[in-house]
Amino acid sequence: MLDTVVLDIETKNTFGDVGGKEHLTKLEISVACFYSVNKNKHFCFDENQFEEMKQFLSQRAILVGFSSNKFDIPILQHTLDMDLMSYPRLDISDEIEIRTGRLVGLNDLANHNLGTEKTGTGLNAPVLYREGKMDELKEYCRQDVEITARLFEKIKKEGQLIIPPRKTDAIGENEIIEIDISQTLNQLN
Repeated sequence: MLDTVVLDIETKNTFGDVGGKEHLTKLEISVACFYSVNKNKHFCFDENQFEEMKQFLSQRAILVGFSSNKFDIPILQHTLDMDLMSYPRLDISDEIEIRTGRLVGLNDLANHNLGTEKTGTGLNAPVLYREGKMDELKEYCRQDVEITARLFEKIKKEGQLIIPPRKTDAIGENEIIEIDISQTLNQLN
């Protein structure tokens, strides 16, 4: 049975540094963290451990992330020269966008579904990197992986997530949407 690997990366630079989103693969990885469901273990790699990261990802697995199809996986794929897009994948952000037609942030989902919040934002990652705060950067990335893994488990267990109202709604009600990923998961295995 394939392992399920929840992933997140942080970069040394921002879209502003590389000329916009169309230059995604010019972003450089500072830290990448993973959670192996089968091993029940976290793995974090920094920019000096690309060979170890590549070895870790060489075992085909179901890749689970948040905005991973548009950000993490293309950057990992480019950096490591691996065809990770051929791996079975589940992007929680994509699943929500398909069902609601809008993007919802990881922090909002964590707050409404898990009663927790992120410890920072992705834009802080390049600052932490430049300041040499690698332990803090790894912990931030690991926490994003933990939140994503917990959301994934909630979807598997309950089949739904609470989607917060749009911030533009003056009086908004939380929306509960069903996210039946059983068919998707069956296709991934």
